[in-house]
Formats: sequence, C-alpha cells, structure tokens
Amino acid sequence: MPNKQSAKKRMRQNEKRMVKNRMEKRSVKTHIKNVIAALDSDTSKEDLDKHIALATSKIDKAQKHGVIKKNKASRLKSRLYKRVNKSLQEKQA
Repeated sequence: MPNKQSAKKRMRQNEKRMVKNRMEKRSVKTHIKNVIAALDSDTSKEDLDKHIALATSKIDKAQKHGVIKKNKASRLKSRLYKRVNKSLQEKQA
C-alpha cells in the first residue's frame, strides 16, 4: 500500500481508469458478437447495417479514448467487414 497521499490518489485514479477501460473493451467485443450473431441468424439487411454501424462506432471510440491502439482498431474493423461480405456473398449464391 502506498504511504504518500499522491500515491494513494494515483492508485484510486488507476483503479477507476482500469474499470472504465475494461467496460469499453467489453462493449467492443459484445457489439462484434452481435454482428456475428446477426449474420448467423436471418436478420434483415437494415438490422445488419445497424449492428455494423454500432460495432464500428464502438471500435472507433475505444481507439479514440486510447483503450485500443489504432492498428488493432483497423484490424478489427477489417476482419469484421471481411466476415460480413463473405457471409453476404454466400447467402446470395
């Protein structure tokens, strides 16, 4: 345990940030899973577009807040869109 007041405050701040970052990362993962679930079920194109927009928005916000790095954000979005496009092509064929 820290002895100095500033170290105690820093510990409290780090704890709050850790919880907030965890929640934001969890939210990104949840929205990505929602898109995948929408792909697996027979949802309409409009609903799928809403899920994709929400997921990309969450990814961008997490990157903007420094929770995930820029390259990871672009990688997540790229893989998500690749999966969506592949699934849509399979449904059309």
